[in-house]
Amino acid sequence: MTTALEDLLAGWIGRQRWFAGKGRAIDGVGIESDVELKSGDPGLRHLVLQVHQAGARDRYQLLLGTRRSIPQRLQHAHIGGRYYDAAHDAELTGVLLEAMAQGADIGPLRFRAMEGVTIETGLRSLVLGAEQSNTSLVYGEAYICKLFRRLVPGVNPEVEIVTALARRGSPHIAQPYGWFTTDIDGEDTTLAFMQRYLSTANDGWSLALASVRDLYGYAHQPEIPASEVGGDFAAESRRLGIATARVHRELAAAFPTGTLDPPEIKRMAERLRARLDQTLLEVPQLRGHDAVVHAAYDRLADIDRPITVQRVHGDYHLGQVMRTHTEWVVLDFEGEPGQPLEERRALDTPLRDVAGMLRSFDYASRHLLMDHPEGRILTSRAAEWSARNRAAFLDGYTEGGGRVHGDDAVLLRALEYAKAVYEVGYEARNRPTWLPIPLAAFTGS
Repeated sequence: MTTALEDLLAGWIGRQRWFAGKGRAIDGVGIESDVELKSGDPGLRHLVLQVHQAGARDRYQLLLGTRRSIPQRLQHAHIGGRYYDAAHDAELTGVLLEAMAQGADIGPLRFRAMEGVTIETGLRSLVLGAEQSNTSLVYGEAYICKLFRRLVPGVNPEVEIVTALARRGSPHIAQPYGWFTTDIDGEDTTLAFMQRYLSTANDGWSLALASVRDLYGYAHQPEIPASEVGGDFAAESRRLGIATARVHRELAAAFPTGTLDPPEIKRMAERLRARLDQTLLEVPQLRGHDAVVHAAYDRLADIDRPITVQRVHGDYHLGQVMRTHTEWVVLDFEGEPGQPLEERRALDTPLRDVAGMLRSFDYASRHLLMDHPEGRILTSRAAEWSARNRAAFLDGYTEGGGRVHGDDAVLLRALEYAKAVYEVGYEARNRPTWLPIPLAAFTGS
């Protein structure tokens, strides 16, 4: 038997941007945990919800606001009755700051601050609008606190990695300030993580796109090379490569490392080949390109020396890096949110991150072509921009101590193709007009 609140939540949660079970009927919503954070009107409760769909169960967290009357500014977050999503209520979210600053235990919730930092309280929050799977609250211009909406039992890799790198004094992460956790299925489980808000920094994707637009302005002047066009990004790509190598070195020093022996490398090649075959069944446009990918996987399977593996970013692209006045800063170390936690925490080759960034350069150079009236003319300029910035990034990566030679180049090529195959499947399902972007990876056009 469900409560009135659970019935309201069952009708509301499926419409939320961060809900991962879209497209499947919700069989029921249950409240697993209900903790009062503030009494009175308005009141604040922290809920852990169980959402049942087709025999499966997922957990989500919700800051539940209660008011006798919901003001207009909160109508967009209204759940029903006197309930609303309080992540959007700056009058209440200060409770989280205060609890982290005090290191409070409130029922099963454990709020903690990073050792050696002081958390300023009394700041009002604003929800960042662009996210899909989580919700981030920006407090003033000081902090950004990410609420992990879908809960997976265990410590989130982002907390684990960023705090470890902060203790080593890394200049390439945003200072962590605090987090809070609870126990789910007997495991300490991260609910939220707060870092310094980089209010004056620009994200790598936006900077790269600005550079591409500048180059496209020279569509009819192919005699002018990308290196002589205003807004050239290659110097930043090189600096990003150096920063990436440094982060990889810091990760290798902060966490245990391991090796993949040749039999394991062969099994990796077979897994990649199986994914290619599955994507070929789903996306006919990939046919005709598979031979070059199989050849790359053959060379990967022939590697006869161990490969070093370590903790890596796991979902590395231009949207995960920010340029401050002094450095590139790497964000979102949680890996691909849709993957199991043990897979996101597993040791991997750092070249997986390198491959991800190289693919991101291709996306930055080509995605503006999708509806551009001079797209055909600009294709060669896009390829020129991508090649220039990929080379600069790799130069920086090796300059920073990263290794890309010999068998490493074979591994990197295979991982790039594997990423492009994944992108083909993703674009075919979600953005078919973008499919030419990953397909170009197999032709070099």
